[in-house]
Amino acid sequence: MILAASFRPVLLAWFAAAGLAVGSFLNVVIYRVPLGFFVSLPSRSACRKCKRRLAWYENIPVFSYLALRARCRTCASPISARYPLVEIMTSALFVAVFGYYGATFATLYYSAFCAALVAITFIDLDHRIIPDVISFPFIAIGLLGSLAVPGLGIANSAMGAAAGGFGFWFMAWGYQKISGREGLGFGDVKLLAMIGAFLGPRGALGTVLLSSIVGSVVGIVIMIVQKKNLKLALPFGPFLALGAFVYLFWGDYLALRIYPQFYE
Repeated sequence: MILAASFRPVLLAWFAAAGLAVGSFLNVVIYRVPLGFFVSLPSRSACRKCKRRLAWYENIPVFSYLALRARCRTCASPISARYPLVEIMTSALFVAVFGYYGATFATLYYSAFCAALVAITFIDLDHRIIPDVISFPFIAIGLLGSLAVPGLGIANSAMGAAAGGFGFWFMAWGYQKISGREGLGFGDVKLLAMIGAFLGPRGALGTVLLSSIVGSVVGIVIMIVQKKNLKLALPFGPFLALGAFVYLFWGDYLALRIYPQFYE
């Protein structure tokens, strides 16, 4: 225990650096996947305006952005602040997961989950889609990895995926048939199946409740500010991801406060 405690700052620093590196990779995923290619050539990043391929020292997460003063070294076109934002967000999530789960397999499992949610969030914000190429493989990863996560297990994971997928697919289908318009998109249903695979059925339900509350508040504020009608369409994936993040770290505490009878 003493040895583990002495290595904790080193492990925290390692997860912070790993999060920055994964965040840099996620920026590539966020840009390339909606365009229909992922690992195809050219593999090296390039300036979107002048198309010059970036040197290795221009791809150091966060630090290159600051050193270049948020501009391309060749054509001086601005570099979006989203790049360091994604890197810092991923790093913070990795550190938070390590702080919560410690040096266990669950840390790797939920770090991968958080990385997938970050990528899905920004793709949905940009393109209003949740790519199957991310959600489907991570449903499988959630199910298989649950075998090694204490307190989750394959049965809970499978029930969570079913609750998030089939349960909310039926709700979305019923709403569309009754109202004649789409409410919950089927990309969101696949995302819920993925979230359920990692968090179980209670996590899938908790995510929906949390995301619905936040999404409703944000939607009302936007409608008031922009004077839009009640048919304002917002991508729901980012709200689901936010709900999943909240449940991952505080779900048991919130459930204990709201439904203490479940823990008796």
